[in-house]
Amino acid sequence: MISKLAELHHQVAFGRSGGKIIWQPRIGCWYTDKRFAGEPLPAPYTGMTVPEIYRSLGCSARLYEFNNCYVKVEHPSVRFWERDLDETHVESIIETPVGRQTEIVRKTSSSARRIREKWYIETEEDFRIAAWRAENTTWRWDQDRYDQLVRDVGDLGAPTMYLPRMNIQSLYINDMGVQEAIYATYDWPDAVAAYFAALDDCHDRMIDVINASPIDIICFGDNVHSGTLPPALFKRYYLPSCQRRCERLHAGNKWVIAHWDGDTGPLLPLAKETGLDGIEAITPWPQGDVTLEQMKAGLGDELFLVDGLPAIYFDDTFSVETLVDCTRRLIEMFAPKLVLGISDEISSTGDIERVRVVGQIVDEYNARFD
Repeated sequence: MISKLAELHHQVAFGRSGGKIIWQPRIGCWYTDKRFAGEPLPAPYTGMTVPEIYRSLGCSARLYEFNNCYVKVEHPSVRFWERDLDETHVESIIETPVGRQTEIVRKTSSSARRIREKWYIETEEDFRIAAWRAENTTWRWDQDRYDQLVRDVGDLGAPTMYLPRMNIQSLYINDMGVQEAIYATYDWPDAVAAYFAALDDCHDRMIDVINASPIDIICFGDNVHSGTLPPALFKRYYLPSCQRRCERLHAGNKWVIAHWDGDTGPLLPLAKETGLDGIEAITPWPQGDVTLEQMKAGLGDELFLVDGLPAIYFDDTFSVETLVDCTRRLIEMFAPKLVLGISDEISSTGDIERVRVVGQIVDEYNARFD
């Protein structure tokens, strides 16, 4: 049976909500940072899991856990292993029939995240190995995992997934780092182009699996930031692949958004060219580089805003009244094409009770349409 929140999530996304919106804050950072630091959760959330906290708060969750239903299958000859180099450094090794890739990361005491000190791609030959891996990767659907997730968290929202980062964003964040990736596009253009083509083909095979699956709310997990992807590079690399992906997914009746965080002002005038149905995580001033008015101008009446509330408004640096005012302005400007959330997540120092405050405003707004 489809839950009320899952049904509302679908209705909002596909324009069948009758004017209602949905409140979907992400609280993962708040939760995991406190767990990593050994800090107990405040009452009444002490000992709760993330889904239990969402249920207690009475709001929807963006269920990217369903991404695990799409299983990446590399060529059977590819082997992965890792080894500790010392107390803080770990080397990951990938052996393929065409060569070896290695990465070195450093553990830190302040976060569960590891810092890359050596990237998988550093040479022209590394590009050829990476392209071979992409060319020989397929995808499969895990129905058992899907069924289990529906049972565990399906009451909190509609099943949702995100695709791997495309071309230049993958090179920046997954493979090489920003500076060396930019140099590579000039030094080894043929190798870069071959790798990007292999990634596109690999992701096309994933889209075939997505279009055959029951999940129809799709995100491109690209983390687009205009400081590293200015309009010229955006138009050269990102825009054509984004348009192509959207066309294929829309043919499968999917609703498609992309994750743009950091600074987005120079790119918002291009938003309507992407083929997307909406954009996730655009962050307004005073945390981001755009005003609400600039966000509205970029998205117009065509695209959804997904999120929109600056994360810093959930810290006591700002008053509750500031948060309330921003919430009401976002609803007034963007509803019903609004999946309200936090851009990007509430921080570990945020006041989780402010999530309830926003939820009450959304409930009052939605009550108009009952």
